Amino acid sequence: MADADGSRRDLRGGALSAPRLRPGTPERAGLDPAETDRLVHEVRGLTSGERPWAAGAVVVAGRGPVLAVAEATGWAVRYAGYDPVTDRGVELPPQRRVAMTVDTPFDLASLTKLFTSVAAVQQIERGTLGIDALVGAYLPEFRGAAGHGITVRQLLTHTSGLRPELPLYDCADAEERLARLRAEAPVGAPGSYLYSDLNMLLLQHLLERLTGRGLDVLIHEGITRPLGMTATRFGPCPAAAATEDQRRPWAKADRGMLRGEVHDENAWALGGVAGHAGLFSTGPDLAIFCRTLLAGGSHGPARILGPDFVELLLTPPGLGFALDQPWFMGELAGRGAAGHTGFTGTSLVLDPATDTFLILLANTVHPRRRPANSGPRAAAGTRIARAVRAVRGA
Repeated sequence: MADADGSRRDLRGGALSAPRLRPGTPERAGLDPAETDRLVHEVRGLTSGERPWAAGAVVVAGRGPVLAVAEATGWAVRYAGYDPVTDRGVELPPQRRVAMTVDTPFDLASLTKLFTSVAAVQQIERGTLGIDALVGAYLPEFRGAAGHGITVRQLLTHTSGLRPELPLYDCADAEERLARLRAEAPVGAPGSYLYSDLNMLLLQHLLERLTGRGLDVLIHEGITRPLGMTATRFGPCPAAAATEDQRRPWAKADRGMLRGEVHDENAWALGGVAGHAGLFSTGPDLAIFCRTLLAGGSHGPARILGPDFVELLLTPPGLGFALDQPWFMGELAGRGAAGHTGFTGTSLVLDPATDTFLILLANTVHPRRRPANSGPRAAAGTRIARAVRAVRGA
């Protein structure tokens, strides 16, 4: 039998499928069109002027199974490089620039962590991985983690005590990089929060040891292929929005202007597939990912997680996901909103309380990285929260 929204259920009421995401108007989604118009106008303003917040941006938002906003602005490629003398980007001639489109892929940076986390929870659901199991039980040669009793849960919640990163990009070869990871011990007390890319790198090694498959294969077979996310994959991705003219001293490696190759220096050193960074995706593909989690793990006939395990993923403090962070969620934060940001300028938020999602993708590091400014992300979240409230009359 089917519900009014088109989802199918078995005779005991269990969900067999969830309605697919479909394009529609803000009104059909239950969002105030005046607020969504303001959202689009404000995002367009972020890419204008000589020193914009980002060279280009894509904003995608929806509620329920309706994709209500999908807009692109600015440039996927605007600069040939960065001039440190003038502290300005070297502009490409207009005919050589590449306009941003809704379907432009972006280097997701740390949004990759969300996919790694889902892949881990899939193994927890199958019973092949224990959430409170010791990392050393799976990776005994990782002496630092094994010797300090770090658990899978601590990796997923950034409470392992591992430092934020290691300079793996400066190691001589893959053997030295692996040796450093294996020896790395916590610098903080396990159980206390310290955000670390190393958590997801260890989790990647654990998942690959457990399943005998690479992380890229796990994410493709377990998440993106069943959901039809055909634009989401590890690089190279030649059509992606450009990122940084990556050079020392502002960067950690000398690689020149990057487009289609992972920006994160450690992910690059590791071959482009890493638990903390390396995925490329588009706004529409990420909308499917958000909608799937809001619908309890299903999208159409595809199911990547059961509702109980989506709840586990999003229960405070969140497994991989950050919860209720006003600094990038704005007024969407407060009742269990979940999401993440990425260093290259990416972010997503899903709000189970209002069945709403917001994706803002921007190449803020083009032509070079700047001090982080998540004010525009928070402002966008506030616009969507107000779009919901205006319809509810709250």
